[in-house]
Amino acid sequence: MKILVCISHVPDTTSKINFVNGDSEFDTNGVQFVINPNDEFGLTRAIWFQEQQAANVTVINVGGPDTEPTLRKALAMGANEAIRINANPTDGFFVAKQLAEVVKTGDYDLVICGKESLDYNGGMVPGMLAGLLGFNFVNSCTELSIDGNSAKAAREIDGGKEIISASLPLIVGGQKGLVEEKDLRIPNMRGIMTARTKVLTVLEPVAADNATKAIKFEKPAPKSAVKLIAADNLDELINLLHNEAKVI
Repeated sequence: MKILVCISHVPDTTSKINFVNGDSEFDTNGVQFVINPNDEFGLTRAIWFQEQQAANVTVINVGGPDTEPTLRKALAMGANEAIRINANPTDGFFVAKQLAEVVKTGDYDLVICGKESLDYNGGMVPGMLAGLLGFNFVNSCTELSIDGNSAKAAREIDGGKEIISASLPLIVGGQKGLVEEKDLRIPNMRGIMTARTKVLTVLEPVAADNATKAIKFEKPAPKSAVKLIAADNLDELINLLHNEAKVI
């Protein structure tokens, strides 16, 4: 079984976020980047298939040379090989088009994406990729097993979960639950050293239009100062909750 895991290169949640060029572009200066958490759950599940069912795991990213440390980390975690499509991931449709070309030529049985990236939270790429390829698709996936050419998956829905069976090839939009957090892989020294010799292929992008354009980003408004109300002044508290905060 050949598995392709799509990896997004995203800012660590502890990073301070700023924008430049009239708040139209993300400022990467001083920002620490990591593997997108939803993608990390998918990668860990793929490595489980590698260990239990002799699957071959390839990781792929659309991005510049600055994303290669993230791909090398994925290789250190256990992926067999990596692909970097040498392009700026300008929007979801552009990324999906690039990934689709690799899937078409690579004859992959299973493609695992995160259901959304931690930076833009667009949640577009897995579904677009499935649409472009005509593959079966399961989003918000929390469980996945493969038996021959058949897959069984569970996806999170309002109030519970839905169990789905599908045939390969399959695209999955994974999330927390696909593996337990305690099972996430931390690269050890042997994995880090081995990753240096694993194949990292750089491909040039195919022609594709951008379907969307970011016009401006806005950070949340600063929180207002705290108002302290005397413990015995319930009338004032109720008045503020009702007329100012409008929560009652």
